[in-house]
Amino acid sequence: MKFTGFQTLVDQMFTFDEAGALLERHDATKPSALSPLVLAYIGDAYFHLFIRVRLLSFEQSNVQVMSRLGAEMVSAVWQSRAYQGIEPMLTEGEKAVFRRGRNAKSHAPRSATVGEYHRSTGFEALLGVLCLEGKRERAEALSEAAFQVIVREMRKKRKGENATC
Repeated sequence: MKFTGFQTLVDQMFTFDEAGALLERHDATKPSALSPLVLAYIGDAYFHLFIRVRLLSFEQSNVQVMSRLGAEMVSAVWQSRAYQGIEPMLTEGEKAVFRRGRNAKSHAPRSATVGEYHRSTGFEALLGVLCLEGKRERAEALSEAAFQVIVREMRKKRKGENATC
């Protein structure tokens, strides 16, 4: 996006009243009314922060290592695997939110298959709904379970790679 396009976007999104106070367009956020991609946007941010904070339990001095590992763990590939691991823990309502996110129209990056990308979008939408509904304990429990799945799967993959060398 060019700078002039960015300026136009800012001008359209943020307006002020006569007294100079920032005007909000929406009084409340109703998760069920939001697009699944908006929910995934919020869930993605939540999971990124969760992973970064969680990695502090294992590393506290090498930011490069934490950044690389964190970025890998929140990738579509690993989020997809995490979802498959935590699916049995979900309620029917949570599975419905996941399906809504999974079925949203979006384009998969080259680093993941279409299925992995759609599953990760569903996973993020689920976390987004939980976060916006104030169900932080549930979001944290599912994120921790997803973290455990990712770590186990990463370890299995690493052991499998070492066996072929």
